[in-house]
Amino acid sequence: MKCFLWRSSVFCLALIAAQGCRSDETKNDRKATGFTKTASEKMMENIEPLPGKNDPIDIEAAQQGEVLISYSDCYTCHKADKLSVGPPFKAIAKRYPANGAYREMLAQKIMLGGSGIWGSAVMIPHPGISREDAKLMAHYILSLKNNP
Repeated sequence: MKCFLWRSSVFCLALIAAQGCRSDETKNDRKATGFTKTASEKMMENIEPLPGKNDPIDIEAAQQGEVLISYSDCYTCHKADKLSVGPPFKAIAKRYPANGAYREMLAQKIMLGGSGIWGSAVMIPHPGISREDAKLMAHYILSLKNNP
């Protein structure tokens, strides 16, 4: 299959749709149609989880963290399961054990920012987010470990 860029991606999408491809295709469909894995899928395959025990997830805390994230600027650079400027939240959850020590470490990263862990992208600091709110946000991110 060939796709030519022509003034917009609409031409490519129309060409793909005309050839019977769906936007919600599965990984197996991609192999059959010649599509390769997305950058997010490749990243998820190459993550080495850090050793450590997973504590039970407090659903209420995770829900509070999800709300805090939705009202912050997190989704500017992160998506739940797609690669963006920063790593997907599910990739972070896959890498770090869901326990108090890593929740605290991620909360510090949210507040202070940083770089180098996931490549060259720089996470800006968020000094206006309290430690407790940052821990709830980290709790939500780590709760994605159990979600498909």
